[in-house]
Amino acid sequence: MKIEAVCPSNIALVKYWGKEGVQLPMNPSVSFTLSESKTITQLGWREALTPGFSFLFEGEKKPGFEPKIQQFLERIAHLAPELQGLELEISSRNTFPHSSGIASSASAFGALSLAIAHLLSSLRNESELDRSLASEMARLGSGSACRSLFPIVGLWGKHPAIEHSSNQFAIGLADKTHPIFKSYKDYILLIDEGVKSVSSTAGHNLMNGHPFAEARKKQAFEHCLRMTEILESGDLDEFIRLTELEALTLHALMLSASTPYILMRPNTVAVLEEVKAFRNETKIPICFTLDAGANVHLLFPESEEQKLASWVKGLARKYSANEKYLCDTVGTGAQSKRIE
Repeated sequence: MKIEAVCPSNIALVKYWGKEGVQLPMNPSVSFTLSESKTITQLGWREALTPGFSFLFEGEKKPGFEPKIQQFLERIAHLAPELQGLELEISSRNTFPHSSGIASSASAFGALSLAIAHLLSSLRNESELDRSLASEMARLGSGSACRSLFPIVGLWGKHPAIEHSSNQFAIGLADKTHPIFKSYKDYILLIDEGVKSVSSTAGHNLMNGHPFAEARKKQAFEHCLRMTEILESGDLDEFIRLTELEALTLHALMLSASTPYILMRPNTVAVLEEVKAFRNETKIPICFTLDAGANVHLLFPESEEQKLASWVKGLARKYSANEKYLCDTVGTGAQSKRIE
């Protein structure tokens, strides 16, 4: 018997940047949960005197991933003491390419955490899976992973004005999200498929002692509350303004760190300019966001997809590595099941 968990990645609208303690956020964040870009993980187990695990990624051993999994299992030991008597067999694969502008750590640790939470609910004879527990475990693997457990929109980080918000786990906001955002599209232009020159972990660390850290915290708390209001109201003009501001703020923090670095590439900047010019000319409500990398996420309502198809292809021909782009949409979150 095994458990299979499927977890998508997510794209942050209000960015999480900077850590405190053990995987706790410096500021709250809000993200769209994606649909097509996901990790599929199978979890098997057997009783063992000494706990341990084996890991396969897309059918092959990947020793380089094992230290992160070991650290994750150690971090969740207090939440999942039952694992101390088990040998785990973990097998995982992605539906999207590596270094594609999609946060693979978010979907990977989300899927593994959901599978473990499913196992725990079975061992504890609980009638329902504890999604908050799964989210808390996912956070201890990858901060942004905790938001991927929830459909449509996830929010992570304690905010005094947002009920049930927590630094320990994310919450879902699907029931407070306007219908237009529940089928929103995310097309990802693959500007640079190489490994980033500065990892996200290193980038988070550079927020410690950052000259604008306190100003960013204040801004992020304001933006987080405002974004939840926008997502509830369906105000596309404000969504575009705030989403693009957050994307550029993230990269401005990189540029102004004690050790400055640039993850945008010339083609990244060119695409941003093209998006703004195209929107001004056509009045189509498309906007951009960026993760901690060079690739560009194009966000727009599903109703505009046919109008934008040829234009996005043209952007890819001009600016994307090997003319590549991925098509995704806001989705219903992570799922798990028992399999034979």
